[in-house]
Amino acid sequence: MADDRDLDQVRADIDAIDRDIQALISRRARCAQRVAEIKLRDILAARERGEEAEVVYYRPEREAQVLQRIIERDQGPLDGDSVAHIFREIMSACLALEKPLQVAYLGPEGTFTQAAAIKHFGHAALCIPQGTIDSVFSQVESGECNYGVVPVENSTEGMVSHTLDNFMDSPLKISGEVELRIAHHLLVSERTGAGDITRICAHQQALAQCRNWLDRNWPDIEREAVSSNGEAARMAAEIPGVAAVAGDMAAELYHLVKLAEHIEDYADNTTRFLIIGREEVPPSGRDKTSIIVSSRNRPGALFDLLEPFRRGGISLTRIDTRPSRTEKWAYVFFIEFEGHLQDENIAAILSQLEEQSILLKPLGSYPQAVL
Repeated sequence: MADDRDLDQVRADIDAIDRDIQALISRRARCAQRVAEIKLRDILAARERGEEAEVVYYRPEREAQVLQRIIERDQGPLDGDSVAHIFREIMSACLALEKPLQVAYLGPEGTFTQAAAIKHFGHAALCIPQGTIDSVFSQVESGECNYGVVPVENSTEGMVSHTLDNFMDSPLKISGEVELRIAHHLLVSERTGAGDITRICAHQQALAQCRNWLDRNWPDIEREAVSSNGEAARMAAEIPGVAAVAGDMAAELYHLVKLAEHIEDYADNTTRFLIIGREEVPPSGRDKTSIIVSSRNRPGALFDLLEPFRRGGISLTRIDTRPSRTEKWAYVFFIEFEGHLQDENIAAILSQLEEQSILLKPLGSYPQAVL
């Protein structure tokens, strides 16, 4: 059927639709407030009965299910991910009416980890920068922050060993994951021209991800690894002659100019981040599980650890090793696989692993990244 409306009529329709959308968002927000009231009432009742209870405002598995349904029922013309991003912000704002989440991330401001935190929790979360990955863990362990966001692996440079090492001694659980497409740019302040550059600064991972481009274009310029790309951007803004390798958020935050865009060596450069928290996450229906396991140093030890997964038909998504801190030339394995700790087949596999390992530490089950 032909659409014979003129421009003014279409704009009038858009205005009417906007009013309907706004009314529905307000209705959803009031429902969120009612959810908070019910949760608080139930907690107070439990405490009166002498039970220990704490209000849980954020449910990772619930949000993952909602976003997945939004993507599945999308009929266009916007793609499902775009619609899900819109709903993520609505959900974030509504959750803030219950209780704003405090989220620690590897700072300073302008890092990709901050971008990952915003992608996962939305702009209504209170994102608090930390100087080190250790500090992110400490803030969540102490209860100062509800959750933390830390990088765990890059598609071209592999695992972030410092994050893995922190899990060895931490009681925290993995609550979720975020995948973020990484676009690096060469950034300078307005006062620094191309001929003035004496140093190029970035996190060591970013320098590695742009190594070939830098070798071709700036082979004789000193490269300095710093604590984060955000720190490199701050230095570029304040120190003449310093250029930074960083992303769009850092460029905007520190008012830097892009001398070159998308300088990463691989176009599909992606970093995965983990959400860390204090509570275990119930099943969402599309979950991953991460564990730390160590076996005695003997021939076939790794095969024996992996064989139960093969027999159970469980897909492994990641295996990495770190040196053991307690035994010379011994290693611990970080294994990630599909499924949830509450699944019967997963529980059976872990029971088998426990019998043949000297260390088995589940790090948590969590929803697979939706966006």
